[in-house]
Amino acid sequence: MRIVTTARIAGLLYMIVVATGMFSLAYVPSQIMVDGDMAASIRNIAAQEALFRAGIAAGIVCYLAFLLLPVALHRLLEPAGPLAARLMLLFAVVSVSMALLNLGRRLDMLRAIEAGAAVPDVAAIAGAYSSGMMMVQIFWGLWLLPLGYLIVRAAPIPRLLGVLLILGCLGYLVRVAVFVLAPELGSAAWMQFVPLPAAAGEIGTALWLLIAGARPCAPLDHPAPSS
Repeated sequence: MRIVTTARIAGLLYMIVVATGMFSLAYVPSQIMVDGDMAASIRNIAAQEALFRAGIAAGIVCYLAFLLLPVALHRLLEPAGPLAARLMLLFAVVSVSMALLNLGRRLDMLRAIEAGAAVPDVAAIAGAYSSGMMMVQIFWGLWLLPLGYLIVRAAPIPRLLGVLLILGCLGYLVRVAVFVLAPELGSAAWMQFVPLPAAAGEIGTALWLLIAGARPCAPLDHPAPSS
């Protein structure tokens, strides 16, 4: 019963991360930011300031939930691999620290707009925010690797979800590599498929934990239970 409760707490936290993250990182920018036109983006921020601020608030909730999520998952998965469980916790905590600091740049944008800053100045803040988010994605990817490994190794939930999480790690790292080394590939058609394993794995894991719970993990010296 304790394992099921811990799994469902982890699932609830994961769903909070997913829902608030989608709102803050996807929905709000899609309604406000205009690619290649910072002047139009500034006008949209001024006209929809409440939505812009709501996106910042949702980001704070997302990252605070993400700080608690790996703690619950560590309790659930630690018997299957203490080192991997610690790495999962470490990568997640580092990502939260970086993401919260970077989120402050959204407030900097808002203050700059309210102060009547020139478009290039606001664009510079927005560019720093985008670059910061790309660096955060290194750790968003890395934390999925030990998480996926522990799921595949111990099978507390279907192993397929663990495989998707591992592929999701690779997807995040590919995005960062393209951003740093070959930005001209960022608009390539195949890039739209790169985030899909992470999205499927994380949403699937969150829902499974929340609805079905989890089986006990196999300790290191025992075979994993069959899926």
